[in-house]
Amino acid sequence: MLSVALHTLRARWTGFVGSFVALALGVALLTVMGLALAATLDAPDRAPERFAAAPLVVRGADTLRVATPIGDRTQPLAEPRALPATAVAALRRLGRVTPDRSFAVRVPGGPGDLVGHPWSVAAFAPYEIVSGRTPRTADEVVVSGSWTRPGRRLRTDDGSVTVVGTVTDRGFEHAVFYTDARAARLAPRSTQLVVDADVTAVRNAVRDVPGVRVLTGDGRRYADPDPDRDRAALTALNALFGTAGGVTGFVSVFVVASTFAFAVAQRRREFGLLRTAGATPGQLRRTVLAEALLVGVVASAAGCVLGGYGAPVLVRRTVHSGLAPAWFRIPDQARPHEWPSAWPSAWPHAWPHAWPYCAAFATGLLVALCGALAASWRAGRTGPVAALREADVDNRPMTRSRWACGTGLLLAAAVLLFLGTPGDLLHRKTYVTRPMLLITGVALLAPVVVRPLTRLLTWAPARLPGAGGLLVREHAAAAVRRTAAVAAPVLVTVALTGSLLGTTATLNAARATEVRDRTAADFVVTPPGGDGFDAETVRALRAVPGAEVSASAGSAVYVLEDGVALIRSGARAADPAALAATARLPLAAGRTADLDDGSIIVNEEWARHTVGERVRVWLGDGTERTLRIAAVLRTGTGDNGVYVTPANAAGAAVDRVDVALRDSADPAAVAAGLRAALGERGGRVRTADRWIAAVSPGTDRTTRLGFLLVLGIALLYTGISLVNTMVMATADRTRELALLRLAGATRGQALRLVGAEALTVVTVGALLGLLVAGLDLAGIAAALRLQSAPAPVRLPWPALGAAVTACALLAVTAAVVPAARTLRHSTPAPG
Repeated sequence: MLSVALHTLRARWTGFVGSFVALALGVALLTVMGLALAATLDAPDRAPERFAAAPLVVRGADTLRVATPIGDRTQPLAEPRALPATAVAALRRLGRVTPDRSFAVRVPGGPGDLVGHPWSVAAFAPYEIVSGRTPRTADEVVVSGSWTRPGRRLRTDDGSVTVVGTVTDRGFEHAVFYTDARAARLAPRSTQLVVDADVTAVRNAVRDVPGVRVLTGDGRRYADPDPDRDRAALTALNALFGTAGGVTGFVSVFVVASTFAFAVAQRRREFGLLRTAGATPGQLRRTVLAEALLVGVVASAAGCVLGGYGAPVLVRRTVHSGLAPAWFRIPDQARPHEWPSAWPSAWPHAWPHAWPYCAAFATGLLVALCGALAASWRAGRTGPVAALREADVDNRPMTRSRWACGTGLLLAAAVLLFLGTPGDLLHRKTYVTRPMLLITGVALLAPVVVRPLTRLLTWAPARLPGAGGLLVREHAAAAVRRTAAVAAPVLVTVALTGSLLGTTATLNAARATEVRDRTAADFVVTPPGGDGFDAETVRALRAVPGAEVSASAGSAVYVLEDGVALIRSGARAADPAALAATARLPLAAGRTADLDDGSIIVNEEWARHTVGERVRVWLGDGTERTLRIAAVLRTGTGDNGVYVTPANAAGAAVDRVDVALRDSADPAAVAAGLRAALGERGGRVRTADRWIAAVSPGTDRTTRLGFLLVLGIALLYTGISLVNTMVMATADRTRELALLRLAGATRGQALRLVGAEALTVVTVGALLGLLVAGLDLAGIAAALRLQSAPAPVRLPWPALGAAVTACALLAVTAAVVPAARTLRHSTPAPG
């Protein structure tokens, strides 16, 4: 069989080009995503930055650790603890102790990420004076970098200061150094100390203080701000490339299988001749499988090499767009040009970078064989005369296996939709994968609706004068498999665009409605940069005549569910009476006014959510409490968090002040009073409507770029596959076009007929894609209603219009250009 397959490939190589291109590009896509995903598995070892020259750092408790039957469970504390005064005194007896402090500094026209420190910690980076001198008085500072110079006067939120010196730019922060005394007044709380003493003595001194860590060597990096940012960045990238890999993997497998099945179906006339010559169905199937095996091996290998060169390009674009940190890259061992020199000697270490190639190659080969097998089985089962007659019209495009698979996939999608919990349906992993079941199911059942849908679309053109409309209708309706195969990439394109972008738009609308419904305040005051208001500012705001002020702080609450899962919930701390006056909480049970220092407001997602029930929690600073449930919030879209009183959020800074007008208060006067209360401290006073518009949940930049990456890669591939499939379909119509010319059609009429058929097929695929997107979004809307967060379905019409237009242009071009070449070079004879 292999020799027959080789002779067939040599003689009819042009007929296999389309399958080869689809498979090679599909494997390349899988390889690119696999390599990008593999590169997210290991974070680089980052050295200490701020404390690279420090002897050791003693850090207060910043991690909550809870013992469970299956081991300790940990979560980062929202409010890290400062070291107890007794521990600090013990450390001072051992050697020199330097408290570290960090606080935001805002300077108009300066860098947006300025951070203040006491001058005494500058030597531990180490920072060195480049120009000027050290700060000596409260209004003097030293800055890093070259964005300003000594002698300049800077206006900050905490008063004006004079730059008296500059230090080297270390690259990891824009620092502003104050005198130690001034820094202590601006940031009284210190959570870590630099200690110049024997490390063993230091460990003994803090041994009995829970959660305290003594950091030495490379461990000092945990004293830097956000020490796990590299791992967090890789986690986000892993989710991004995992989602992208799942979507693009589905698209590539779908398109490759469809293309191979279509390529085999095009050869039914050839199969009929072979059956007439005496070939058995088994021989026919083995020949087709051998051909698919040979094409699959070569195309998969080519795709792996192409993907190896394409992965670094994708990573560079990801870094350039800000989705990945600057250090993220594909390892050299994973690049094809490094294989000859690196892999023979480094194979044991190369496997982490080799598995994407192996997985992509195996997937491509398996899909090629499955796609060819499904089509060859039907072709081999028909008799010789039936095969020759069937080559002209698709009388039975649906097989029992196709009916079973398509129906099963639609049932699976329905089960996932109706039996899954509403909250799970709103998770990204669910709403990204669910359309794949619908797309595959609808694509498999597409031949059932292609003929009636085509006749419906062409009903009016078929009744126009001339034979053009009638021919378009009959050609598209007769060649059901060809129409379904060409419509498949359009179906994927439209369905993915509508489902993914429509789901995010619908969820964002629901979240915006929730924010609007929760807000009863007339004004909302927020601090500059979101760092928090000090107590003096809050008192000044509360003193404004005619204003009912509710100051709230963001924190967290931790609960152990099922005895093993330590769950963190975002919390807001506010005075209950003021909260009731400025917010309309979506209560399912209880009252806001019942909140006190011994109680908590939870939501329905908590395992325990019965009013009056007591629940064991840990507060933002790790303090363990048992609180009574005062009220329960509806689940909504998942943004309804927890509410506690300020007594249960020690150390949390006020980051939002809601202001309601008292009776007969003048809004303009209250707004002016609020701005006057802020004074030089800075802050923003906005009406509730403007604040809601500013903070209404939307697709953040990272998520938006991630979806564009996913859709961009997938839709680029479907566009190429659409062109590929259309070229294959047009190339198979040489005899048909010649017959049209013999019947009297001009070259222009024949080309217009081909273009009109392409537009008809694209319309069929677009309508099926809209059907899938509509069903998917209907499930999202139903889940939102069950979650008490109803929202109208938002279809992304501009994006859908652009996708359909692009598909139409590609399809018409890919149909007309090869048809024109065929008509120019062929003789108008029946064959």
